[in-house]
Amino acid sequence: MGRRRVTYQAGLAPALERATEGEPPRRIGILGGTFDPPHIGHLWLATLAADAMALDRVLFMPAAQPPHKVGQPVSRATDRLLMTRLAIAGNPLLDLCLIEMERPGPSYTIDSIDELERLHPGDTQLYLVMAADSLAQIDTWREPDRLLERIEWIVGPRPGDALPDRSSLEARFAEHASRIHLLEGPSLDVSSTALRERVANGQPIRYLVPRGVEELITERGLYRR
Repeated sequence: MGRRRVTYQAGLAPALERATEGEPPRRIGILGGTFDPPHIGHLWLATLAADAMALDRVLFMPAAQPPHKVGQPVSRATDRLLMTRLAIAGNPLLDLCLIEMERPGPSYTIDSIDELERLHPGDTQLYLVMAADSLAQIDTWREPDRLLERIEWIVGPRPGDALPDRSSLEARFAEHASRIHLLEGPSLDVSSTALRERVANGQPIRYLVPRGVEELITERGLYRR
């Protein structure tokens, strides 16, 4: 399936080109996260999902106020946004989605999907992309069952977090378990937490993050003790 172009509306949510009559809906993956910092694991997950599910684009959606990070130190939203932009630069498969950056309050995924579906009714098929560790914590998310009813999930491998078997998914999600797509492929043992610790300890992170991200971290002194 050929890739299709994504354009923007006033720098906010990505506005997808409308499908002409007879064309199938655009297939768009949504990869949310804190991206503090974005790393090669994020890029690989997006690539793996796009290849397995024939996605036209994968949108990186940085959270302005990550609900799971309340009380924890998080880099400024502007720094995380710029790092994400640098991480995906030059890859026509990847784009930036600013919905959560522009919306006040906690960045709940269900609210973002509601907004994206309102923006693109009928001509876009959305998929939520996540790693296995996120799926393991899905019951801590806001309205996970309604989220699965609204959008199919694509789940990639993650070292230390085994992908569930179909029987366990069916036990938890019943008939909606078929809307969860499990990806096979290599996984990268890279985490933003470990990268922040490496920077704080003066250890290199080259080749674990895109070069532009590494340079910005150094330039702005991010993650230093």
